[in-house]
Amino acid sequence: MSTFTLHPQLESDSFFIRDLPLSQLRLSNQKNAPWLVLVPRRPDIQEIFQLTADDRAQLMEEITQVSQALMTLYAPDKINVGALGNIVPQLHVHVIARFKTDEAWPHAIWGKLEPAPYTANAVKAIKDRLNDEKLRLFS
Repeated sequence: MSTFTLHPQLESDSFFIRDLPLSQLRLSNQKNAPWLVLVPRRPDIQEIFQLTADDRAQLMEEITQVSQALMTLYAPDKINVGALGNIVPQLHVHVIARFKTDEAWPHAIWGKLEPAPYTANAVKAIKDRLNDEKLRLFS
């Protein structure tokens, strides 16, 4: 049986926030958009339909809670959720807070933003906010 290993591209493009019941929650290294990534800790999975029924239900619950957390923390105009996997085949779900004022609005955000990495202090601050018990993110 294989064990879960994070794809190197996801490792290099994002920061670990915490483990949720199913997924690893990560922060995309793009400060121009509050952008979280859920990576189910299941080996050799590329598509949502490959998850068990229980895991699919859990993934939907995690998407919901992460979306609500972004709404609470940032008050965006819209939450975008996507699982493309064209470049990184490992199943991962993007949950992105979108604003009518962002560089890509109203279009898809993929490839539209100039690189804008976070500072270490900013990552810590976001991690602390996402782990705050008041958010009730799987607490």
